[in-house]
Amino acid sequence: MATRGMFSTTDLRPLLSERGIDLSPSQTYRLVVERPERLSLKTLMALLDILGCSMDELIEPVAAAGSRRRHSAAAGGGPAPGKDAGLGDLRPKRARIVPE
Repeated sequence: MATRGMFSTTDLRPLLSERGIDLSPSQTYRLVVERPERLSLKTLMALLDILGCSMDELIEPVAAAGSRRRHSAAAGGGPAPGKDAGLGDLRPKRARIVPE
């Protein structure tokens, strides 16, 4: 399905509405202009349909901030030098299992 040219966010609103996505003009503008932190799967699927593209063409995966540090700690590297594991004083107490 070929999509017609879209030149403003107002062109997108009726196409989203046809697919059951009702966004206000400001929500639609933010969806187009800004990088959304959250996006419903329904809205994502509607955008893919409207734009006639795949998810790989629309979304560029990026590592979350701090994920590299967590990964190295989980891999046995421990916390970064001079840093604790981020738990502060919230450390679990060792459980003692005693026979009944």
